Amino acid sequence: MRFFSSIRTKFALTYFAVIAVVLILMNTYFLTESRDMIFDSKQMVVQNQALTIAQNLEELYVLTTENVPGVAENLDAARITYFVITDDAGNVLYPAEIFFEDESIFHERIQTALNGNDVFHSTFRSGSFSSSAFTPVISRGVIIGAVYVHNEDPDQGEVLLEMQGTLQTISIVIIAFSVVMVAFIIWSVMRRITSVLNAIKSVREGEYNYRINLSGNDELALLGDEFNSLTDRLRETDEIRRRFVADASHELKTPLASIRLLSDSILQSADMESETVQEFVSDIGVEAVRLARTTEKLMTLTRLDSDIPDENRSVDVREVVITTLRMLRPLAQSDGIILTPDLHEDLCIFATEDSVYQVVFNLVENAIKYNKPDGRVSVSLREEGNDVVLTVADTGVGVPEADLPYIFDRFYRVDKARSREAGGSGLGLSIVWTTVRELNGKVTAEHLADGGMSFQVRFARYYPRETNGG
Repeated sequence: MRFFSSIRTKFALTYFAVIAVVLILMNTYFLTESRDMIFDSKQMVVQNQALTIAQNLEELYVLTTENVPGVAENLDAARITYFVITDDAGNVLYPAEIFFEDESIFHERIQTALNGNDVFHSTFRSGSFSSSAFTPVISRGVIIGAVYVHNEDPDQGEVLLEMQGTLQTISIVIIAFSVVMVAFIIWSVMRRITSVLNAIKSVREGEYNYRINLSGNDELALLGDEFNSLTDRLRETDEIRRRFVADASHELKTPLASIRLLSDSILQSADMESETVQEFVSDIGVEAVRLARTTEKLMTLTRLDSDIPDENRSVDVREVVITTLRMLRPLAQSDGIILTPDLHEDLCIFATEDSVYQVVFNLVENAIKYNKPDGRVSVSLREEGNDVVLTVADTGVGVPEADLPYIFDRFYRVDKARSREAGGSGLGLSIVWTTVRELNGKVTAEHLADGGMSFQVRFARYYPRETNGG
């Protein structure tokens, strides 16, 4: 069963089946058509010969053994093997002696001719065409006898046999060539397929650096290129995963280490002043909040990566932005940051309130944390064509040009010391990018001419049924 299920066996059987059909048609159809064409030619020639002899006998009025031989011997019978003349009773008048292989069939066909019908019969046997024609002899409207013409043509038979031999030779050559071609094609294709299978096994075992090189421009070569692209993507994904795990471990380990150090200090110092204990406990609380915030963002990213479908609906972006700014206003006031919203109404997208909240919260929170003292954060919401565009701009220190392509990467921070001081984990913008992508939107970042950064998020506008006449 494994042999017949192999792709090489299926290919070989299919190829040989097609070749077999072609050879059978070539060795039967063409020979049959050639033979039938010769039969048609023979019928015309032999029947014309019989009709010519009958026309020469019409003037005799009555056919007898006395008058028929004289006429018959004067006929041009160079292309006739032999011919027979009978009277109206079917008696042979010429020649005097004749041998029939089947006399009963002869008399049956003579009788058919005496009834006024032409008869023709031709066969191909023993390498020769054997043709016979029977026709009546009619004088003054009365059938006075019949003529039988027989012709043997070995020359045409030899031509047909030579054609048959040539076709058989060609068939043998085709079969031999087909066997060689099938063997070569199967070897070539299976060698390349085996290379792909070996590559897949290597990648399955974790060798993401494995490369496959398939020459040519066919589908297998394209498959090899796609495989190499896949391994590159897997290697990048694995590197990202390793870096993510390392960064996540580091981000979780740092507050945990601080909490442990502070708690050990409290436990080991029995005579520690109450103010110091209160300060240490406060620091533990800060680290616990940072730990909880980092864990919450990691869980958010995990949920986004898991592609769990959300129950999207029509969301008024303006309402979500207002709610988010209300939540972040105390943080902005503590740093002297002014929030200036410019929000157009009736702008809906197809999403969930939580996903829109995540985008707005992380963008505005970043703008507040990395702003200059007494700075400003502008939040605008407007319509551009069929898009809803949310823009968050700040007056902060901005991002160096070299770091701009990486700001949406997980755990990426431009100034790590300042980020840790501000309580950043390097996950906020990554959450924004992942969420916007899940909503089929687009997020971009750019420098402002007077300093600071501007983040623009673009969503497809959603028109609820009650507002578009649906």
